[in-house]
This record gives sequence, structure tokens and C-alpha cells, in this order.
Amino acid sequence: MTIKRTALSLICSALLLGAGTASALAAPIKNIVLVHGAFVDGAGWQPVYNRLTKDGYHVTLVQEPLTSFTDDVAATKRILDQQDGPTVLVGHSYGGAIITEAGNDPHVAALVYIAAHALDAGETEASNGKKLPNTAHPFVKTPDGYLYIDRKNFPADFAADLPPAVARFEADSQILTSASVFTANIPDPAWKVKPSWYMVAQADKIISPDLERMYAKRAHSTTVEVKGASHSVYRSHPAEVARLIENAAQNALK
Repeated sequence: MTIKRTALSLICSALLLGAGTASALAAPIKNIVLVHGAFVDGAGWQPVYNRLTKDGYHVTLVQEPLTSFTDDVAATKRILDQQDGPTVLVGHSYGGAIITEAGNDPHVAALVYIAAHALDAGETEASNGKKLPNTAHPFVKTPDGYLYIDRKNFPADFAADLPPAVARFEADSQILTSASVFTANIPDPAWKVKPSWYMVAQADKIISPDLERMYAKRAHSTTVEVKGASHSVYRSHPAEVARLIENAAQNALK
């Protein structure tokens, strides 16, 4: 009996050692895909991109058209199909809804939400915004169903912590976004099955910080909060954003 127990103990130890070795040898994720939100394009990610690429990560940006939720998810999946291994998928604002759907792709090992919507089945951005309202001015709607932020309100509502000239340029270069994207429903949220990280922008006027906290808590996300950060936190605090993304890349496979 003693011999049998000893043999079993050795087998268990070997299995545990093997598992530990595999974990220790697992390389951190090198592929990162960045998804922008409504009204802007991928150029705002450049300060984050510069930090991540300097640290050796392979970073790709999605330039989704903002014409429909289906189109935007498809644009993201095209980029995911180009990745050669595990990937961290990052979304800002409405981009969070996109990664919540596209994150079910097998390339995706982790999700990072930057002041972003992490919807559950049956929810929409519009419905959640009514439960926990933001403090921004209402969006303006065009006759053909597209939304934009009034240019005079854009700096204070969207980019209060960016230099005024940058905020004004973003206001004038904003991409009109189909109103339909804010009522998209996601039946199988990826955050329910994949690890997530979340950044709360404490001075966000576009998405209520309390709504952001709810999303993060519900998803059991590793969460950080940035004091004084506007909705443009991905651009105004690139060091903190890059640090959170790298945390996901280093720990998602452990």
C-alpha cells in the first residue's frame, strides 16, 4: 500500500510540475488589436500604439466604418483573422460593444475595455444609458439616421482633458455614426467566457462612470480608475492605458 501511495504521489507531483512548467513557459500574448469607438477613428490610438510597439508588441488597428453593428464587427473579425496567435482585443467606448461580440473569435484570449460598453444579452447602449445617464449634451441626428456630437459641445463632452486644439480637430473630423449601433443586441457576450480588464474614466461625460463600474464589476474585470480622465482617456492617458493592456497580455494565459 505504501509503495502504491508513493507511486501515486510521484505521478501527481509530475503532473503538477508539468502543468507549472507549461504555465511558466507560456509566452505572454504579443498580438494586440485596438478598436475605436463612435465619432472617431483609429488615429487617436497612436500614443498607445507607440508605447506598445516600443515594448515589442504586434499592434493592429481596426478602422470600422460605423455604418452598422454588423459591419463594424465584420471589420474587426477581418483584422483578427490576420493574427498569428493569441490576441488581446481592446475596445474604447462603443468599441466595447464590438469586442463583446467579436471577442468570441478563437484568436481572442483577453478583452480590455477602455471606458467602454460591456453589454449583456438583452441590453443595448441606449437602454443602459437610460438606467445610468451620462452628463453630456444629446447627440444630433441627421435625416438619414446618423448621429454626431455638436461641434461646440465636443471638447467639453468628449475630450475635456485633451489640448484645446486637439479637441477642436477631433470635433471637426468626427465620423458620423449610424444610430442603429446604439441599439445592437449581443446574445453571447464574450466577457462571460474570457478574462477581461477594464479602465474607468472618472470624469467621463459620454458614459456614466457608474455604468462603467457596473460593467467592470459584473464581468469580474481587473479594474483601474483614472482620476480626472475624460471619455478620451485612451488618448489623454496613453501610459496608463498601455500599462493595462500589457497587464492583460502578460496574465491572460496564466
